[in-house]
Amino acid sequence: MDSRSALKRQAIMDAATKLFLASGYQGTSMDDIAALAGVSKQTVYKNFADKQRLFSDIVLGAAARADDFVRLLPGVLAEARDLEAGLRTLARRYLATVMQPPLLRLRRLVVSEADRFPDLAREYYKLVPEHVMGALAAQFAVLADAGRLRVDDPLLAASHFAFLILGLPLDKAMFLGADHGLTAPELDRLADAAVSVFLAAYGNP
Repeated sequence: MDSRSALKRQAIMDAATKLFLASGYQGTSMDDIAALAGVSKQTVYKNFADKQRLFSDIVLGAAARADDFVRLLPGVLAEARDLEAGLRTLARRYLATVMQPPLLRLRRLVVSEADRFPDLAREYYKLVPEHVMGALAAQFAVLADAGRLRVDDPLLAASHFAFLILGLPLDKAMFLGADHGLTAPELDRLADAAVSVFLAAYGNP
């Protein structure tokens, strides 16, 4: 794909993302997307077979954010001066990543369209939440082997870690949107508190 074609494809995806998030899947047409992207409708169909394929590519493209987070896991824990400090850094980054407004809006859109596109919702879950959970479990297994955590079931421990961190803020953000009212310092406080509870259950004195 030459650079001009690549720029047009990206413009289409950017326009479609903006419209899907603002108007939903049903409220967005290929004509709307072409107009906002500044290309012909024919160009849109040249790059994407139909609206469903375009929607799918946008949703699954968000999986790259999960990959970025998974890649930093080992380094954050290895470079920390102590385990609690490492877990707090990890928890803060995890929460800050999940609470980004565009990702929250996309998550809400995927959930709202899960009945229409169950396979897409399942794939998104596999590539994002499940992928992160598996990576956390792998790190907790390493820490348990080193005697730094008391973990019998790493995947269960990972789910506890994730939901202690995400439970309240993600619920507020999903229902209240941009009006959730949680500031960055408040999110950090919630992340730190979650780590304290996690270590109370899984820490190795």
